[in-house]
Amino acid sequence: MAQIKLNTPKGTRDFSPAEMVRRNYIFDTIKSVFKKYGYQPIETPSMENSETLMGKYGDEGDRLIFKILNSGDFLKGASDESLLSKDLNVLGKIVSEKALRYDLTVPFARYVVQHRNEITFPFKRYQIQPVWRADRPQKGRYREFYQCDIDVIGSDSLLNEVEMVQVTDEVFSKLNIPVTVKINNRKLLAAIAEVIDAPNAFVDITVALDKLDKIGEEKVCNELRERGISDTSIEKLLPLMRFQGNTAEKLEFLKTYLGENETGQKGIAEVAEVLETSQKLISDKTTLELDLTLARGLNYYTGAIFEVRSNLIGSLSSSISGGGRYDDLTGIFGMPDVSGVGISFGADRIYDVLEEAELFPEFTSVSTQVFFVNFGEKEANYCLGLVKQLREAGINTELYPDNAKMKKQMTYAHNNGIQFVAMVGTDEMETGKIGVKNMATGEQSSLTIAELIAVVNG
Repeated sequence: MAQIKLNTPKGTRDFSPAEMVRRNYIFDTIKSVFKKYGYQPIETPSMENSETLMGKYGDEGDRLIFKILNSGDFLKGASDESLLSKDLNVLGKIVSEKALRYDLTVPFARYVVQHRNEITFPFKRYQIQPVWRADRPQKGRYREFYQCDIDVIGSDSLLNEVEMVQVTDEVFSKLNIPVTVKINNRKLLAAIAEVIDAPNAFVDITVALDKLDKIGEEKVCNELRERGISDTSIEKLLPLMRFQGNTAEKLEFLKTYLGENETGQKGIAEVAEVLETSQKLISDKTTLELDLTLARGLNYYTGAIFEVRSNLIGSLSSSISGGGRYDDLTGIFGMPDVSGVGISFGADRIYDVLEEAELFPEFTSVSTQVFFVNFGEKEANYCLGLVKQLREAGINTELYPDNAKMKKQMTYAHNNGIQFVAMVGTDEMETGKIGVKNMATGEQSSLTIAELIAVVNG
């Protein structure tokens, strides 16, 4: 039998105890802020019906959705004609009824509609779960990763956008990461498409513009041409792509560039209000920036959009958080005119930034505080009562399961970073004392169970 080459699938990873302690630090920090602002937890299944997910993220997003083959004979419903056609769109619907979730927002919209009679609106939820994308793995980009989301649904107030900025500021302040929150509005982008005489190419324009900081102006223009945008329209778009200035200057530029376009003027008013109000409420660790070409490629966004990047020199330049307003995402599930806004924190990218910048606090992955050496059956049975008392006192304690050599047991304690090693032999059983070695200092002492509890709790 051939030897199996052990590895995780590309774009996925195992996490060691030390890594999990760091990841939990991120999750706990983010969750503490979410709860402070009144968000409630929910969870949704890892898989959704394919029809729930498909068509919500645009063509590029749909291609990245992991499909799940139907159980049993998944080709049972496929005709000879469909098999011979090799049309993946047709075959996909036949052989795969379910898919792994691409994000947490669309499943949330499905949840809201399905549970509408149980929800009090506006509904504020947080959700921390993994998502999957069939993307090309690279640094900072994985096929399986965790998102930490908040959403407010059932309210179109811009105060919700302001709160998204506040939450972002507080999360990254607690994590000690200075960030820039880039803000734009999809109404502005829709108006831009009208102003350059390409209103029907709104989606194509946003998808291309969203890549400007990654591939540059020339390649964006080439992509626009490939998508059927005329050179005349591209020429009208260039001043927007090239404009540099502060927020006030950008707003003035937009007023002139968009003229009397009603959608554009509404977008300008919204983004100006969010920026002005948010600026008064955030710390000096967070920079707000109006980004005229920020597009966020997801089709369901209709208003404000956000993208957050680290300001740390040399850190990952990719987005570590992002979100926006969606005015009718629930409408596709039969519940129209319910507006929502949300933001998602990418835990895995945040981890990479903290690790690269060496910003993780000094903590240990050790869970055990007191370790009892096993000297034999009689001694082990005696120690079980002591172990129980320590655990009841809130002290993480374990007893080595086997009567192994002393060297092996001490090596176990050392390798696992356990500070206190407890030794109970015949003499200790008679006196009611416990021999204790502090592995950090080398100090040895004889203590009662009450004294040991006091020492550990320090």
